[in-house]
Amino acid sequence: MSKLKIVAFLFFLIFALKSHDVFTADWRTANREPAGIAPIAENHPEAIVQVYAARAFSWRGYFSVHSWIAIKKTDAKEYKVYQVLGWRSRYNQPVLSIETEHPDRYWFNNRPEVIRDIRGVRAGEIIRNLENIVDLYPYKNHYVLWPGPNSNTFTAWVGRKIPELRLELPSIAIGKDFLGTGFFSTAPSRTGYQVSIFGIFGILLARDEGLEINVAGLVFGVDPLELSLKLPLFGKVGFLNQR
Repeated sequence: MSKLKIVAFLFFLIFALKSHDVFTADWRTANREPAGIAPIAENHPEAIVQVYAARAFSWRGYFSVHSWIAIKKTDAKEYKVYQVLGWRSRYNQPVLSIETEHPDRYWFNNRPEVIRDIRGVRAGEIIRNLENIVDLYPYKNHYVLWPGPNSNTFTAWVGRKIPELRLELPSIAIGKDFLGTGFFSTAPSRTGYQVSIFGIFGILLARDEGLEINVAGLVFGVDPLELSLKLPLFGKVGFLNQR
């Protein structure tokens, strides 16, 4: 019976991969249009900070998300997007990208989700802090898909540097636990602490994230405040609405 279940699971996995065209996906034709989530800058004079996450491109999306930070200053008519783009390393460019563009573009067919939305005076303070620290990011010229440093490493690094952001990244944001040569740090939300060995093995305990155990970059955990489990591939699975 157990063998039958394994075979059935494998067939299901192959069907899922095929149905989503993860083997034939072409980045050149993938959807990169705005999703219509972000406030229209001209209609919102207040400062805005939003953090987005979307499933990664192609087969990688089954395991992880790509995250980025979008900011709009007070009275600004456009957004700036801060993110790490691994492909830039092939052209000897810094992988850390800061560009004026739509904040909520599909990530190669995958619709983004807002995981943090802060506006007004507090957002303005976060923007000033971000501009002051961004040049200190230690991996702006270095990218490793797994276990990091990657796009989620950068977003988590910003969270640790700016406590006002109170950033809880999805548990499937592989790379968020990469601490470089260090082994101990605050959690990205700054509401607890974590121990991590090169982002491959570790444990995190924090008020916002709950308990997370990292095994080879895959996170298992529980969030008691939301009565939810954290599982590889699925992320947070629970009974209450997320914060």
